[in-house]
Amino acid sequence: MNDDTRTAKRGLGPVARAALIGSALEWYDFSLYATATAVVFNKIMFPSTDPTVATILSFGTFAIGFLARPLGGIVFGHFGDRIGRKRVLLLTLMLMGSATTLIGLVPSYASVGILAPISLVALRILQGLGAGAEFGGAAILSVEHAHPRRRGIQGSWTAVGVFAGLVLASLTFTLLLKLPQDAFLSWGWRVPFLASALIVGFALVLRFRLAESPDFDRMAKNEAIETFPLKTLVRTQGKPLAVVMATQAGQSAVSYVYLTFIIAYAIQQLKLSPGIATLAVSCAAGAAIVTMPLFGALSDRIGRKTVILGGMGFSAAFAFPFFAIADQATTAGVIVAMMIGVGIGTAATLAPTAAFFTELFPPQVRYSGLGLGRELAGALSGGLAPTVAAALVAGAGGSSTPVALLLVIVSLVAMVVVALGPETLPSVAATVIGADGGPGGSTRTADTLQRPVLRADEA
Repeated sequence: MNDDTRTAKRGLGPVARAALIGSALEWYDFSLYATATAVVFNKIMFPSTDPTVATILSFGTFAIGFLARPLGGIVFGHFGDRIGRKRVLLLTLMLMGSATTLIGLVPSYASVGILAPISLVALRILQGLGAGAEFGGAAILSVEHAHPRRRGIQGSWTAVGVFAGLVLASLTFTLLLKLPQDAFLSWGWRVPFLASALIVGFALVLRFRLAESPDFDRMAKNEAIETFPLKTLVRTQGKPLAVVMATQAGQSAVSYVYLTFIIAYAIQQLKLSPGIATLAVSCAAGAAIVTMPLFGALSDRIGRKTVILGGMGFSAAFAFPFFAIADQATTAGVIVAMMIGVGIGTAATLAPTAAFFTELFPPQVRYSGLGLGRELAGALSGGLAPTVAAALVAGAGGSSTPVALLLVIVSLVAMVVVALGPETLPSVAATVIGADGGPGGSTRTADTLQRPVLRADEA
């Protein structure tokens, strides 16, 4: 067994725990905003005589955070490839934590007028900048520490953390919604945002204790760090970028319709209480927490692409049944539909992506590759999906049919692109950036770019 494998095994336990807990605590911040968008901000930040208009404006600020994520992914991705994964993850955590805490202090429109939504938008942008490098950095750090034949399940803990944060945020709002409405809208909703300061402090301690990834340490030792990783990425990694973007676009559009838009849909169209809507999201996220490690482990056996395509296919097939069940307007129906859609379709698509995306790129441009490809696709699909879905329902007189059709289309388009891309199992592709020494290229050997992967007979 070589030194790389011993290093990976030593780091597996603590890194997996830190990926799960750190990701959960940070995405608790991001999920708070998603939930507040549907139950708070459309009432106190964007007053309107038409609830639908206020909801669309509120979801617009949600989308702005996503539009800021590609910029954060590009900037922090550059530094993640230049100065290390760990340092950048500490910076993004502090940025998101500060922005989230300050959101809890923003006064209402009734108090300061237009300054309220302006302040909210500014802080949402800061949240988006930090989030733009969070998943990618945590995924890379986790996978680069993993044993080569366990990268799927190791990387899946980062995705589990995202949903754990979502459960925490949703359950928090579910409890707070039991307050009298006046109390909830005046101060109750602010409590989880302000509590973020303590939670992020705990996450910082966890990340300070992590070692830098073996791959980055090796690059630094071999003086193999790219001066302009984004430039090298765009010039040499077009196909992997397209695969990442297609995968993320399909996954984000489906998951954010289910997990964000559905809250407003359940309240306004199905006439269910806000508490039931957020409870359904919590149950769906809980189902994904259980199934994602299973899908991650499955990707270590049958391939990343196979599992991802299965998830996308399920999401396309289940789009119309999802709304047929949810539109019965029963508590059980909404919860069951959410648990199936998210626990199977979304989980199968998301769980392998940490390993899949990491393995698509050489170490020198990995952070930039995930920062640009994943976050740009997320901005164009996941960030806009709730807003588009709300507009489609309004235009169709309350019908869910256009939204179901939208989910089918984005899932099928994503499937086509991913199907044309490479499979990264059983071995990481030994891609050499510019191996021919051409313009902007490099003459480094493959083993200075990527770690060797054990074959089954070398275990």
